[in-house]
Amino acid sequence: DNESRPPRRYGDDERRPPQRGSDDNRPPRPRSFGDNDSRPPRPRSFGDNESRPPRRYGDDERRPPQRGFSDDNRAPRPRRAGGDDSARPAAPARRFSDNADRARPVRTERPAPRTEAHEQREAHETDESGLVRLSKRMSELGLCSRREADEWIPRGWVLVDGKPVTELGSRVRPDAEVEILQAARSEQGERVTVLLNKPVGYVSGQAEDGYEPAAVLFAPENQWAEDPTRKRFAPWQRKNLAPAGRLDIDSTGLLVLTQDGRVARALIGDDSNVEKEYLVRVVWESPEGPVERNISAAFPADQLERLRHGLSLDDVPLKPAKVSWQNEEQLRFVLREGRKRQIRRMCEQVGLKVIGLKRVRMGRVVLGDLPPGQWRFLGPFEKF
Repeated sequence: DNESRPPRRYGDDERRPPQRGSDDNRPPRPRSFGDNDSRPPRPRSFGDNESRPPRRYGDDERRPPQRGFSDDNRAPRPRRAGGDDSARPAAPARRFSDNADRARPVRTERPAPRTEAHEQREAHETDESGLVRLSKRMSELGLCSRREADEWIPRGWVLVDGKPVTELGSRVRPDAEVEILQAARSEQGERVTVLLNKPVGYVSGQAEDGYEPAAVLFAPENQWAEDPTRKRFAPWQRKNLAPAGRLDIDSTGLLVLTQDGRVARALIGDDSNVEKEYLVRVVWESPEGPVERNISAAFPADQLERLRHGLSLDDVPLKPAKVSWQNEEQLRFVLREGRKRQIRRMCEQVGLKVIGLKRVRMGRVVLGDLPPGQWRFLGPFEKF
């Protein structure tokens, strides 16, 4: 009996394991066996396996991978948090962002030419002991604009050598360590910059002579449907929104409106070196009469060279400019400064009359397909 039974048990044992894959749930043996053998509704037995075994079956399948995974999710949560803290601790992260903010001023790599007005103002802001106004130093470091600095200092958001300074007009050593608190950075991060395609008939700044400012176009109904940022308009975004650069009432194209003093300083600050590109349609008032067609062929080359370098406005020499023919009646200007009605006045000096002017680029940000009268937000990865 012992010899005859073992083979049966052995054979049964060999056959049953595969059949007992679902028999791990011993109570359902009759049901799963009957379902599996008598009825094709293996789906039913499969359903049973999903409803009941899933807990064990899923555990059985997942346990090997999940032991490592669940360990990561459960036990190592504190470890993971600790690991992250050790890799990039909270305090160093703040210091790092502070250092990044401080490093931005290393724009001094490309210093702009210093004007007499700039020298006079700097002399006024630097006393005999060599101390400079804190707001000016913060602007130089690229932490914020002077206006923002004057808002943050009374709130205690500015530290000099680790100590808060709350008095406006305070002066510091040029080598002092200046930091801003997280509250200032958070407020700064919420500030928006808007790119608007200004049409003719709007002034870039305050309303004048009955004309509306271009900022009135910053309304939800004028947001470009293809705005890649997917941000949405909010009324608070209108507060302290100011143009960074101007466009004449008769000019069109890219106008930047911003709440961020860093953006304004980069575009129109004394040391700004950002290129602005314009397409300018002209008529040449030649000695023989106006030339409206094929101007590029008739216009003297030496006068084009004067546009590039050699002109002055209000007895102040202009910086060199890139000027070339875009087509037969249209010039392309690339400037690194923004004097009042500069291009129109430059053209007048060489006998050209501007009949259309459009700004298409500021730094690395282009107007693109933005329709006239519509706007979009500056994206988080777009830099001027």
